[in-house]
Amino acid sequence: MERNGETKHSAITDDNHRALWSGRFAEGPDAAAVEFETSIYVDERMAFDDIHGSIAHVTMLGEQGIISMEESRKIVDGLKSIEADLANGSLQVDHSAEDIHSFVEAVLTDRIGEAGKKVHTGRSRNDQIALDERLYLRRVVPVVQDNILTLIETLVKIASEHRNTLLTGYTHMQHAQPGTLAQHIMAWASMLKRDWSRLEDSLGRIALSPLGSGALEGSTLPLNRERTAELLGFDGVTENSLDSVSDRDYCIEFTSDFAMLQSHLSRMCEEIVLWATTEFSFIDLSERWSTGSSIMPQKKNPDFAELIRGRTGKVYGDLVNLLTMVKGLPLAYDRDLQEDKEPLFDALDTVQNNITVFTAMISTAKWNTSRLEKSCEGGFANATDVAEYLVRKGMPFRTAHSVAASTVRMAIDAGLEKIEDLPISDLKKASELICEDIYEKISPRACMEGRRTTGGPSPECTGAQIESMKKFCMENRKIK
Repeated sequence: MERNGETKHSAITDDNHRALWSGRFAEGPDAAAVEFETSIYVDERMAFDDIHGSIAHVTMLGEQGIISMEESRKIVDGLKSIEADLANGSLQVDHSAEDIHSFVEAVLTDRIGEAGKKVHTGRSRNDQIALDERLYLRRVVPVVQDNILTLIETLVKIASEHRNTLLTGYTHMQHAQPGTLAQHIMAWASMLKRDWSRLEDSLGRIALSPLGSGALEGSTLPLNRERTAELLGFDGVTENSLDSVSDRDYCIEFTSDFAMLQSHLSRMCEEIVLWATTEFSFIDLSERWSTGSSIMPQKKNPDFAELIRGRTGKVYGDLVNLLTMVKGLPLAYDRDLQEDKEPLFDALDTVQNNITVFTAMISTAKWNTSRLEKSCEGGFANATDVAEYLVRKGMPFRTAHSVAASTVRMAIDAGLEKIEDLPISDLKKASELICEDIYEKISPRACMEGRRTTGGPSPECTGAQIESMKKFCMENRKIK
């Protein structure tokens, strides 16, 4: 069979390569029909998960006396040999197989003979694929989570170095209040921490094994579902066999988690793109993570940040794909559900790559601290601090807000860019409560250092955030 110009040679005999469902049919499917319905190119990444699920299944079959213990051991040994050969590359997945389940079973039967045909006893591809997907996600999502932690640790390192680096905060992309680069970077880390936690919650909801649900109504054979769940490290079994094979909530949920993660990466990249402009010049991206122009020799473009931002649409599309796929499906299994893996895997692969690139890009960037600190000048970002200065002197906040606004108006009318450029005589016209000490109270650094409420931008507050995030990362590493 040829695909993308490549010819694949079968590792299994023709007799064993017949479709698992072919017994009822007098003639084989059209070649174009086989090409249309095959999923091997998508689901081959679950080969090891399929093997592990089959090992647990036949172990249980032997223990239950459904097949002999000798047959069970023979099948397990055959499956382990397939796993070893796939791992060392001596066996390649045959892309002429219908799916990864068919491939594994055919190779098994080719190797050990008739006993291999008993591997599917008491099982349907419906509960088999539901199991494989869960096993796969339980294996790969922790890798994504650890990569998120690596990115958080990278951000924490940057924040630790810039606890005293001033940076104005923005709302509506207008100067709002003085803050620090550390505070801003830790806001990024906080978003990513939620992403990690969402994935953790989703993993908790796939901690139940669907194996033994059969096609939809279980089996008349004395299967021990709890035993296979135990062998595979699940917390228990799913409660309803009909739901077990028709449920794809987990695919949608994980893809939703990936979409949220991708949205955060996109927002962070948007700020990097802005900050890398000549107008801002807050950040200088490494030349290793920038590109040039084919016509304008001077250009240094933040293409990687733009590409991460641009690929957000792919992940959103994957989520909509899955939601649309299931919206009108009757219970239990429908072939539509074969289409669940491609968007799920695409979303996973996209965010995995984007996390890796973003981590490398941000870790090699340099920060223009003088430009960052200059951002706090002008824009009257200390107006709220004028109001709070008056509040501390007993003035009601609403009145103080109005007085502070009047000082902004006076500065604008006088052609000044800062409230503190107004003479004390003008400030006293706004309120007699204003004294000379206001100047030291409303400098950008004083404003920043005075914000000591939990979560705030002062060095003490960002220090606490940094330590808390370090502890979170250290305690939640999954792959040691």
